[in-house]
Amino acid sequence: MLQNYFKLKEHNSSVRTELLAGVVTFTTMAYIIVVNPAVLAVTGMPQGALMTATILSAGISTLIMALYAKLPFALAPGMGINAFFAYTIVVGMGKSVPFALTAVLLSGIVFLLITVLNIREIVVNAIPVSLQKAIASGIGLFIAVIGLTNAGVIEHSYPLLALGDITAGGTASLALIGILVIGILLALRIKGALLIGIIITTLIGIPMGVTNLSGLSSPVSLPASLAPIFFHFDFSELLSLDMLIVVMVLVFINLFNTIGTLVGVATKAKMFNKAGQLPGMKQAFLSDAIASIVSAVMGTSPVVTYVESAAGVAQGGRTGLTALTVAALFFVALFLSPLFLIIPAAATAPALFIVGLFMLSPITEINFDDFSEAIPAFFTILMMPLSYSITDGIAFGIISYVVIKLFSGKIKQIKPATYVVAAVFLAMQFYFNS
Repeated sequence: MLQNYFKLKEHNSSVRTELLAGVVTFTTMAYIIVVNPAVLAVTGMPQGALMTATILSAGISTLIMALYAKLPFALAPGMGINAFFAYTIVVGMGKSVPFALTAVLLSGIVFLLITVLNIREIVVNAIPVSLQKAIASGIGLFIAVIGLTNAGVIEHSYPLLALGDITAGGTASLALIGILVIGILLALRIKGALLIGIIITTLIGIPMGVTNLSGLSSPVSLPASLAPIFFHFDFSELLSLDMLIVVMVLVFINLFNTIGTLVGVATKAKMFNKAGQLPGMKQAFLSDAIASIVSAVMGTSPVVTYVESAAGVAQGGRTGLTALTVAALFFVALFLSPLFLIIPAAATAPALFIVGLFMLSPITEINFDDFSEAIPAFFTILMMPLSYSITDGIAFGIISYVVIKLFSGKIKQIKPATYVVAAVFLAMQFYFNS
């Protein structure tokens, strides 16, 4: 049944490969179960309810992606966009939580309309091929930095980044050991190297005092009630300027985060057909749009397609069975979250670092002899990890692409839709940085 529904043979995959890929994806993104509630708690929402909302929205959304789009992408409340929800809308603007959740709901509805009208696919086609390759490579650097930062190998410091304490025998040291472990497994061509590496690193972390085994004492726990945040909307400011601006920003961030992730990961996995299209892309966009609505109803920040999906794809995942596995693990985590949280960030960081390496390969297909292609591509690759944002990386790439092509006499190489996307990005940059 699984073979037929997900067409595994057509994708040169197997049930074992897909299940393994799903486990790898889940382990690399399971941190969101704890981190998202911690970020949103500054709004006054109870962390217990937020944890339940995070897990349910991730599980339901990924399930939709698995069964409808049949693609190996997982979804969960997004990092970055959750900070915008908490620190900009609620704390910065002084808006209520119901106002913010209403904005998330409306952005999901707008998302749905954009997808039905095929506007999203037009935007995807507006991204030049060289930038599509750059997006994949930029995401590679981005998730490698995420992994190293989560493990403390890299720390945010003045003036930019600094090396963490890698000699103290703690989290950072364990992460570096994990990278070597996975590297050795890959060099030996051992199947399932990423997952095996995560398990071995977790075990090594026990005598080092990094792996916390306290979850084993009570691994099963009932989820907290959603009642305080479920369907918690306020439509009194529905037609206000503040609501319009917040909804548009949420739509824009989510749109390009999803486009960047889909294009980048699918490019690396060679999932685009000969016509340059990703089969199931519209269904993927619809799944993402519905997911945003689901997250609003559950009472959390917008759900996005997760860049950590690249870990599962690197493990061989090519179909919705990978996503189905991730969804199932999220639902299990609803009752076994203490058990899943035993895996430390230091054990998943090596997997993200190695996947970042895998994602870099499309960079060889960029024509660096043509500076009108090379400079925008380099901007895209560099700005993703430095700005900690896929959206900002694409913005710098698209804007520089249009400007350089325009003034170097290569106007015919610019698609009309690319002008529009660049103009919107430019307007957004001026609005939020003025």
